[in-house]
Amino acid sequence: MEARREAVGEGRGRAPLWLLAGGPLALIGVAVALFAALGGPGLGERAGPPVEELAVERSVLRPGEIELTVRNTGPDPVTVGQVFVADAYVDFEASERELGRLDSGTLALDYPWQEGSPYLVTIVTSTGATIDHEIEVAVETPEADAGFFGLMALLGTYVGLIPVALGMLFLPFVRRARKEWVRVFMAFTIGLLGFLAVDGYLEGLEIGEAGGGAFGGAELLFLGAAISYLALVGVERWLSGRRERAAGAGAEGFRLAMMIAIGIGLHNLGEGLAIGSAYAIGSLALGAFLVIGFAIHNTTEGFAIVAPLARGGERPSFSRLGLLGLVAGGPAIVGALIGASVSNADLSAFLIGIGVGAIAQVIVQLVPTIRDDGGRALHPAAVAGILGGVVAMYVTGLLIAV
Repeated sequence: MEARREAVGEGRGRAPLWLLAGGPLALIGVAVALFAALGGPGLGERAGPPVEELAVERSVLRPGEIELTVRNTGPDPVTVGQVFVADAYVDFEASERELGRLDSGTLALDYPWQEGSPYLVTIVTSTGATIDHEIEVAVETPEADAGFFGLMALLGTYVGLIPVALGMLFLPFVRRARKEWVRVFMAFTIGLLGFLAVDGYLEGLEIGEAGGGAFGGAELLFLGAAISYLALVGVERWLSGRRERAAGAGAEGFRLAMMIAIGIGLHNLGEGLAIGSAYAIGSLALGAFLVIGFAIHNTTEGFAIVAPLARGGERPSFSRLGLLGLVAGGPAIVGALIGASVSNADLSAFLIGIGVGAIAQVIVQLVPTIRDDGGRALHPAAVAGILGGVVAMYVTGLLIAV
């Protein structure tokens, strides 16, 4: 009793917890404000020539005109002095003569371009610095009307929904396989998803670097992956109690299939985004190339979704199968619509990072399903299945270049 009174007395004499945390934060804020008010004493002025950087975020081609959307990604203001197309000087109109840090503007070039020809656009700043932008194949940019967005939805269906549905037709075959073979099929799924994660990572790096890094570029790829992975882990922990109360192996199989579908769907979001962005910036040849390649590539994803259903012995209804296919393939449509509306490389890298993080979390969920009776995850059959999944995705990826 006496000890309790002493503890209460000590607690009354202590400062509140909010004051212990708020006091240092307030002092830090005062110090930063004072430093800013004094103009950053000790930092001095930066010496040397100005650093001028411009990133071309979007190119729109109309008859007799090329319109470029540019953003200042450097520390100093940039003023565009001249523009050359194919080494020939062209007249242009700028929406803003001087662009400050992270400011964006448009350059309307008066140039009679020819359809199907490549062009190199060189932007010369007022100080003589040059920025090159390549238009690989000149094609008139479609107008962003209802018909254009309808086309994007149709292309997303070709890339996402149809291939995934075709891959899910493997369910009857996988269901009749023995338990040992189901482990191999699950390992095959891990190989598929692992390849997708690496492919998305490389694609995100390329897109992020192409954007000039005004808002982080490649760093946003890792930020999106971290947010996605941690968010899904949090959801998984929250659902763990409900999963334990779920009856039968069928519920477990469908839950795992749904997690795989979500991961694949987020990856397909990045693929749809790439397609929509290609069409939005006028690269119609690249867009058609991506549609054909991704459609072939994504057929194997349906197999990855139905493998857990066969493992759990569940006979899902057509409505559940349709839901899984929609979750996995539908985001390709959403991605195509977003990509057609927003041509920002940093945002693209962030969204692709979300897909990479989701796939990584699904792989972690799948590892326990391939353990053999001795508890080993990397037994010979599982290793063969993982390598088989990687090879399958690699071979279908080669068909993109056909």
